[in-house]
Amino acid sequence: MFVPEQIEHDVFVDAPVERVWTVVTEAEHIGAWFGDSAEIDLRPGGAMTLTWKEHGSFPARVETVEPPSRFSFRWARPAGAEPREGNSTLVEFSLAPEGEGTRLRVVESGFRTLDAEDAEKATYASENAEGWRIELEDLRRYVADLAGVPS
Repeated sequence: MFVPEQIEHDVFVDAPVERVWTVVTEAEHIGAWFGDSAEIDLRPGGAMTLTWKEHGSFPARVETVEPPSRFSFRWARPAGAEPREGNSTLVEFSLAPEGEGTRLRVVESGFRTLDAEDAEKATYASENAEGWRIELEDLRRYVADLAGVPS
């Protein structure tokens, strides 16, 4: 069973870097495109919680805050678990200007070092790869709606 070390997604967002930064780092916005609600203390070591009605709440820890180009957090599985070595993956957002918009890259890493059987790790990586694809499309639509642009 192949377990990837990381999954990656790259998307163009038709908005300036500063707006995309706000959307990926402020709780009000995160809860609108990524899950159902969010809480975040935006500083390295700060607490973060991502909540989905159907999946539960996932505590996370902010790792990197470099406005407006880099933001990362570590989150754990299963729902409710505090992130620690062996139960968490690192999610990194990189933002770069591209024309009048933003190139947003998301990399989630650490699947091979999870404390789980390979089949479970592979399933988790596959589910998250599909999840990020969906969530990033939601982010693009959300940013367009903020700007009053039809999606």
